[in-house]
Amino acid sequence: MPLTTKLEAVNTMLGNIGESPVTQITVTSTLPISAVTAITVLDEVSREVQSEGWHFNTVNKQTLSPNVSNEIVLDDNILHIDTLDGSKDIVQRGSKLFNREDNTFTFTGDIDVRLMFLLDFTDLHEQARRYITLKASRVFQTRVVGSQELEQQILRDELKARYNLEEMDGQGADRTIFDNYDVASCLGINRNYDLL
Repeated sequence: MPLTTKLEAVNTMLGNIGESPVTQITVTSTLPISAVTAITVLDEVSREVQSEGWHFNTVNKQTLSPNVSNEIVLDDNILHIDTLDGSKDIVQRGSKLFNREDNTFTFTGDIDVRLMFLLDFTDLHEQARRYITLKASRVFQTRVVGSQELEQQILRDELKARYNLEEMDGQGADRTIFDNYDVASCLGINRNYDLL
């Protein structure tokens, strides 16, 4: 069975409020306002869900290097960044890394980081697509129609999809109790789990 497309997700959202499906979503100027709103809500919810940080959109170790201006410029699709060296106080400011300790954007060497990416809908696995579609359907319905009965109907499916997403993410991540920061810190394990 093929993966849910973004068009199918938008049509699911439209169907949940009794609107007719659309045949394309690439040329938004020809779409009804409800379809344009559905696309916007789908993108918004996708960003929100992915900002939680999942196994599928996180890279645990990547080395970033300064450019010729000694700055580390980040790609637009980076949602969150965390240094693996706990002694460095580095944050993301706009599209660059900022060294809070030295109060500068200047870096003289490589930095190892953990990155969380915002993936396109088509790069997500089916469980993520399903959950995002249903959550977006509920948000969309609430904004456009405001029916509490419809919201409850969609919410039941959304909660099941959330469970399936968490199960799939957990299986793929092969986590242990030591992957929880609170447990690891109580046991004196380095935050970056270098000992695992």
